[in-house]
Amino acid sequence: MLQFINDLPDHVVGIRATGEVNKDDYERVLIPHLEELAKRQGGINYLLVLETDVQNFSAAAWFEDFKLGLKNFTKWNKVAIVTDQASVEWLSDVFRHFIPGNSKGYKLSELEDAIRWVSERIVDHEHETISAGDVLEEIRARSSNIGQGPSVENL
Repeated sequence: MLQFINDLPDHVVGIRATGEVNKDDYERVLIPHLEELAKRQGGINYLLVLETDVQNFSAAAWFEDFKLGLKNFTKWNKVAIVTDQASVEWLSDVFRHFIPGNSKGYKLSELEDAIRWVSERIVDHEHETISAGDVLEEIRARSSNIGQGPSVENL
């Protein structure tokens, strides 16, 4: 069964998996929440609390998971997988090399750390810096009063 975790920041979707997980769980719980988040935020921060063995996921559920991952491939910001299954925690750490965003595995006892990490917003470092020349060019391009008043060079 998949359950939506409802008290996380609005830019994070949290899902708890227990017992048997099937295609219907994905269609009713996970997919609508992830699609709504991707539409609203443009990116996905995802917390999965895995309290069931991965063998309890049906083949159809795995297929839905695969389709969901591909459909949103460029939208994954952060994925935190919380479980006491060492192989899954390790796989989530390895997975970070294959998705555009960040992926991290946590033990169930580290749930608070996982929530804190997945809730942190990613800083867009690409747009943090700009050259002085580019600033001057943008100011000049926006200025409709070129030649009137002080020039940019005199500021």
